[in-house]
Amino acid sequence: MPLSRRGLLGLTGKAGAAGALGATGALGAAGAFGVAEAAGAPGTAGAAMGTVGAAAAVGAADGEGAAGRVRTGFEVLAAGGYAVLDGQRVGVVTNPTGVTADARHLVDVLHADARVRLVAVFGPEHGFRGTAQAGDSEGAGRDPATGLPVYDTYGKSGQQLADVFTAAGVDTVVFDIQDAGARFYTYIWTLYDCMQAAALAGKAVVVLDRPNPVGGLQAAGPVLERAYASFVGREPIALAHGMTAAELALLFNGEFLAAKPVRLRTVSMAGWRRDSFFDATGLPWVPPSPNMPTPDTALAYAGTCLFEGTNLSEGRGTATPFEVLGAEGIDRRWAEAADALGLPGVWFREAYFTPTFSKFAGKVCGGVRLIVHDREAFDPVQAGIGLLVTARRTWSGFAWRSDHWIDRLTGSDRVRRLVDAGAGVEEIADDWSAGLERFAGVRERYLLYP
Repeated sequence: MPLSRRGLLGLTGKAGAAGALGATGALGAAGAFGVAEAAGAPGTAGAAMGTVGAAAAVGAADGEGAAGRVRTGFEVLAAGGYAVLDGQRVGVVTNPTGVTADARHLVDVLHADARVRLVAVFGPEHGFRGTAQAGDSEGAGRDPATGLPVYDTYGKSGQQLADVFTAAGVDTVVFDIQDAGARFYTYIWTLYDCMQAAALAGKAVVVLDRPNPVGGLQAAGPVLERAYASFVGREPIALAHGMTAAELALLFNGEFLAAKPVRLRTVSMAGWRRDSFFDATGLPWVPPSPNMPTPDTALAYAGTCLFEGTNLSEGRGTATPFEVLGAEGIDRRWAEAADALGLPGVWFREAYFTPTFSKFAGKVCGGVRLIVHDREAFDPVQAGIGLLVTARRTWSGFAWRSDHWIDRLTGSDRVRRLVDAGAGVEEIADDWSAGLERFAGVRERYLLYP
């Protein structure tokens, strides 16, 4: 049962902002706080504080943004005069991706605007300025450009993170970070942790939306089992979720934080559609982490990042991380076997590379390069599974990481066990299909864009 971006198990996001909010209100946290209705959705509220749609702020909920491009949540917020932040002490969770359409950083813009009382910055994994590698952060300090205190959120959650918000003296936590569209890309769990901590500390959260760079037509891949929860997957969502940060925030609040929801407001984009890849947005791409240099990297990432759970290189330390994979001793047979699968939208060709750091640093690796020739047909999770299956069959040195990190990445031990048993791509996809269908039904209720 091959999966594709428009496949049977996926969810096409047909609900517009008003329709999605109407469904969300029943499951969100609005009732718990008795807050005013969400913009554009009479009688409903998308979350505890509602949703600011582009229609309310700039009069173009489903239309194109300025000059035919997408307008981010930050632009919509600014166009509304920062009304949702009025009278509040504000802290911003962001990194180098928190930029305006002309590449100014929102921290610099907000700090210079007398209408906003910005008092703190919170840095995620890789840090506020983005200098740290995977699994690291920049620590705390002061932003030299603004003099604002910068707090480190990485590795903090629950009451510990709530205490950081309290110490920072903020009333509202604003989140604005570019995501990559995969469950194990940690910024969405920084958002989740911030929402949970803000609720504990009695703070509000405002999410400024940005595009899913690989589009949002459907979800794909296995859904996390809670026994395998970690910072690369806190809650049961699909591996490729097909959602934006604001949509995920609504889902988190309505499904996973319902016992103690945060006072949440999301600010939607103007002009974004679910079938849009990042290059159609007209927005500048800023690498959201050191090994996510281009939107093409993000396109492959949901599948090829699975190789972090193996002894093969996932291309870190090269100019094309997650687009090349390999190890010492691999020859052309892997690429030939992968290409012979005939997976839609992608070709696999023999490749050789020498990583400058990470696995096999300074050593020549043989392996595979992905060439995506049809983005709409390409399913990155399917491609990643195909590469795992064929790597194990063609290279005698193949091994999983000893800590079974692959189980955290896939969300259970099922993929690992099926690959070890010799299962093929379709059999493995069939194994997660029921869970994906259930998630798809939940996901539909929180979609904000057509």
